[in-house]
Amino acid sequence: MNILVLYAHPVETSFNAGLHRLIVERLTAAGHTIDDCDLYAEDFDPRLMRQERLDYHNQRGAADPASPYVERLLRAEALVLSYPVWNYGFPAILKGFFDRVFLPGVSFRLVDGKVQPSLHNIRKVAAVTTYGGSRFRAMVMGDPPRRLVKRMLRATVKPRAPVTYLAHYAMNLSTDQTRKSFMTKVAASMDAF
Repeated sequence: MNILVLYAHPVETSFNAGLHRLIVERLTAAGHTIDDCDLYAEDFDPRLMRQERLDYHNQRGAADPASPYVERLLRAEALVLSYPVWNYGFPAILKGFFDRVFLPGVSFRLVDGKVQPSLHNIRKVAAVTTYGGSRFRAMVMGDPPRRLVKRMLRATVKPRAPVTYLAHYAMNLSTDQTRKSFMTKVAASMDAF
């Protein structure tokens, strides 16, 4: 498959960077074509500008600042997200990607005022993430990133597409063993992807 890997972490020596490298290596070894989109390395601007918002519901063209990213998303057959959870949410750069790229006519259509998901070229989704706090704390807060991936993305992509959510909770208390165990789990998931 042609897989778009969206990576959102600014530190190249972080555990998340190691997860990102592992994801790309394992998917490549499995024979997939990888479009590795490192949002920080590509200096993606997460801000939805005034004109973009004014044009939000209009048909967009090649002059649109997000056009190259829209094209990459529409070429993909699968989507893998790799990011940390900060303040119970996506990093701003990843949230900005959704705001600027998951547009009407791209990920959904408005028909008689109702949303119809349309990102049906995406047949599989996976998220690989880390949380500083425990799963319990995330659940108390409603675990917004998990819900967005498991509900919003699931509703946007091809109907009945499998969605996998792999999370290492309690990174603030993690050990070499817990991190190694999580990397083994991620490697197995990417090998089977």
